[in-house]
Amino acid sequence: MKLLKNLTVQVIIGIILGITVGFFFPAFGEQLKVLADLFIKMIKMVIAPIIFLTVVIGIGGMGDMKKVGRIGGKALLYFEIVTTFALAIGIIVVNLLGPGKGFNIDSVEGGDVSQYTTAASETEHGAIAFISNIIPDNAVAAMAGGDLLPILFFAVLFGLSMAAMGPKVQPVVSLLQHIADIFFGIVSMIMKVSPLAAFGAMAYTIGKFGLGSLSSLGQLMGSVYITMALFIILILGGIAKLYGFNIFKFIGYLKEEILLVLGTSSSESALPSVMKKLEKYGCSKPVVGLVVPTGYSFNLDGTSIYLSMAAIFIAQAYGVDLSIWQELTLLGILMLTSKGAAGVTGSGFITLAATLAAFPMIPVEGMALLLGVDRFMSEARAITNLIGNSVATVVISKSEGEFNPNPALSENIGEVAVSSEK
Repeated sequence: MKLLKNLTVQVIIGIILGITVGFFFPAFGEQLKVLADLFIKMIKMVIAPIIFLTVVIGIGGMGDMKKVGRIGGKALLYFEIVTTFALAIGIIVVNLLGPGKGFNIDSVEGGDVSQYTTAASETEHGAIAFISNIIPDNAVAAMAGGDLLPILFFAVLFGLSMAAMGPKVQPVVSLLQHIADIFFGIVSMIMKVSPLAAFGAMAYTIGKFGLGSLSSLGQLMGSVYITMALFIILILGGIAKLYGFNIFKFIGYLKEEILLVLGTSSSESALPSVMKKLEKYGCSKPVVGLVVPTGYSFNLDGTSIYLSMAAIFIAQAYGVDLSIWQELTLLGILMLTSKGAAGVTGSGFITLAATLAAFPMIPVEGMALLLGVDRFMSEARAITNLIGNSVATVVISKSEGEFNPNPALSENIGEVAVSSEK
């Protein structure tokens, strides 16, 4: 009975029950989506203030503005390098396996993709538009809307202003810390219902799309899963080894958050608890506050892999033979559009529509081939995004000398006895 009180076990049970209900009672399963929607809304309710408070407390308490700039610059450089690797790996693997070659496009029922293409056309893409959208018209409106990057931008400015004022703002820092503790207490209460959210999300997914929908596009799904697994083990695992920690034990440390993402298909649902766990792991509050939220727009490794593989798959299915230069052009477009994807369900599909709109050689209507299984692949990309951002936070923390390993966790998480180096 003690085992049943463990949140990880409860989430696993919720996922299994959700699959069972969705399979045997599909109509009822579809209606249970509301459980996941309500949970994600509750999480989103606290994300904006938690990000704001975490960044402000970290920077305000650090007092070193040059160090803040160095951490931010180093994080962005890391994100660009790793996501480019992810995009390139996706293109290479999908070309090697060729899951779309010889694909009978009439064998899969077409779907209405207009909602995604419309959303993509209404969203500004490109470097200038992306940078301008980082600066909020109104800081309060950005908080209310839950826009992560504008909130982060305002929080950095707020924290820098506090840091410049010196010791006299310490009472304010202390007050904000107490408020942050209250918000994390709210997160702890919300997390108690996460098994219900996982149950509802899986019941909806299986009820609406059915297990049978996996077979028709199984080769593409298998290719995506294999690629993401290789990326986590080889690329992220190699980076982790270089910085003195074991990727498998690190994943085990984040198992509750990974299972939550598996159930809800949204890496955003685990954001508050991941930030708390990374601090407990040994990462400093300023690094966690800067790297994790920024990573949700700049470091979406799983989404990058999905976008590159999905685009080439559609080209293969329609018999569009792309040259090496066209694929390099596609890679360049994806490097821009992938940065605009948020860590929420459905955003990857919208970003794919925007990419294909900018790359007319691949028919945008081919997205209809993916509608039935996109939900299943969204879970894989959300988990990869979560692990990628967590690894990035540890790497930046260690490279900045902002990592203090927790002695109680070191053996369990594979932390080796290496000192952090600047």
